[in-house]
Order: sequence, then C-alpha cells, then structure tokens
Amino acid sequence: MKRPLSPDVNPSTGGDQEAALIAAAQADPQAFGELYDRYAPSIYRYLLSRLGNVEEVRDVTSQTFLTAVEVFPRYRHHGYFSAWLFAIARSKYVDHLRRGRHGVEAIREDQVDPQPDPLTRVVAAERLAELKACIRDLTPEEQELLRLRYVADLSYAEMAELLGKREDAVKKSVYRLLARLQSRLEA
Repeated sequence: MKRPLSPDVNPSTGGDQEAALIAAAQADPQAFGELYDRYAPSIYRYLLSRLGNVEEVRDVTSQTFLTAVEVFPRYRHHGYFSAWLFAIARSKYVDHLRRGRHGVEAIREDQVDPQPDPLTRVVAAERLAELKACIRDLTPEEQELLRLRYVADLSYAEMAELLGKREDAVKKSVYRLLARLQSRLEA
C-alpha cells in the first residue's frame, strides 16, 4: 500500500512551498494560519493517541500552537518544520503529564468501527485485544515510533530529525518493531 505524501513533500516543488509558507508567516504573523491548517490535524491525532481524552487533547494542541507562535520568530528553517512542531507537542504532552494527568490507552473500544457480522466482530475484537496487549508490552520508545509513524503520519526523515537519529536507523527500528509485532500476533 502506498503511503500518502507527508505535508512537507510536494513532488513538483519539494520543500519550496513549505519554505514559502514559513517565510510568509515570519513576515506576517497572520500567515501562520496556513501552517496551522497544514499541521494541526496531525498534531491532534498524535496527541489523541497519547491522551485519549478529547478535551485534554484540544488543550495540549492549543498549548502546542501557542508556544509555536510565540517562538516562531526565532525559528530557522533547516529541515522539517513538522519535526520542530512535534518536538513542541511532545514537550507539551510531558508538561501535561507532570501536572498530574495520565494518558489512557491508544485504542479505545468505542473507537472500533461496528461490523455487521457478529462472528467477524468477535474475531476482530480478539485480534484488537491481542494487538493492544502487544503494544502495551512495548517500551515507551517503541510505542512512540508507532505513534509518530502511523498516527502522526510522519515520514522517516521527519522522525529522524525529531528523534535526533539517522533516517535509516529509524526506518530499521520501525521495520524490526513491525516484524516483532507480526510474529507475536502470529504465534
């Protein structure tokens, strides 16, 4: 299955479009809205996977973008803007936890799509329970890799910049992690 392009990647213009949006926003703070529109859904999904509570997610997402707007005049574009934003989001998430709130599991039962066939529902529920158990057994770093890749939909390059690692190392880590999960589910 082909992955959709990350918001940073445009086959015809490369990062030129993003660089132009950043330059426009630094010249006119009102133009930051386009960057917000581009990245807010990914930040929101990422935080929802961490917190599970819509009100808390809205709050932390708002805090993320308020901080981004405050420090944006000092931002220097030299990589992936999304990595910079996700670093802020992760920081705000940690701050949120330090204030005494704790996240919930990433996949809640009420988020599973209903299926018409009862047998299919039972099998899907069992597989989901197995997957949740496997994910809970992962280290926090491994869970973070899955969230960044499949919830936030970051590219390997964006993840590498955010995590301070080489792109090929991140890619190998994700592939190995997926292979481990698959073998555990098949066992």
